[in-house]
Amino acid sequence: MRPSVLIVKKTAEELALMREAGRIVALVLQAIREAARPGVSTADLDRLAEDIIRSHGAVPSFLGVPGGPGRPDFPATICASLNEQLVHGIPRPDVVLKPGDILSVDVGAIYEGWHGDAAITVGIGRISDEARRLISVTEGALQAGIAAARAGRRVADISRAIQRYVERHGFNVVREYTGHGIGREMHEPPQVLNYHAPSMPEGPVLEPGMTLALEPMVNAGTYRTKVLADGWTVVTADGRLSAHFEHTIAIAEGEAEILTRL
Repeated sequence: MRPSVLIVKKTAEELALMREAGRIVALVLQAIREAARPGVSTADLDRLAEDIIRSHGAVPSFLGVPGGPGRPDFPATICASLNEQLVHGIPRPDVVLKPGDILSVDVGAIYEGWHGDAAITVGIGRISDEARRLISVTEGALQAGIAAARAGRRVADISRAIQRYVERHGFNVVREYTGHGIGREMHEPPQVLNYHAPSMPEGPVLEPGMTLALEPMVNAGTYRTKVLADGWTVVTADGRLSAHFEHTIAIAEGEAEILTRL
């Protein structure tokens, strides 16, 4: 998919369709949160997600996404990333959840041509204190980013809010993978980084009708990452835990509207 050149603000009618795409995504994540338990495979969760999406008249956003030169197309409906995996984990029947795991699930749905995109991280059974805190901080970072996403501010205000929240709690935000605009395409301008340095551009001014997918990925150790031999799965460079939360939002006159919740 080729990204749009311009930032496209959505009409009221288009936002209504994105709300429905977001509602379907939220239903999938609610079902996965309930189903993710010891003994369940990530392939089981993938089938569940696809069934829900298609039963609501939508299609999976991720299934068949081109992998680019030398990489296979993405073969699944969800990204299911375990422990040190932060994003793009491929669901497999032989990857079975066990107590102590943390699982990040990213899912997208297309409804009448419009995308919704969201992610959660859940603990499986009893998890470590560090894992519990990492999940809590990552979800808090997403909320901090959403709170900063107000008309008249700039994209960098979102980035700063996420980074400051994460680093205040002793963790690190991933640099290589970012949030993004979303609409008729999964990835549209603007790019929404999860960090910001003083020398970096402030980015576009946020305006009502803009739709963004905010997705902090937070590591317990270094922010550096690497890609596994499958060409998709991204892991932390030091093997420590990672967590991921995401919502699709619409910029409004006041607080941003979260499109991917029930």
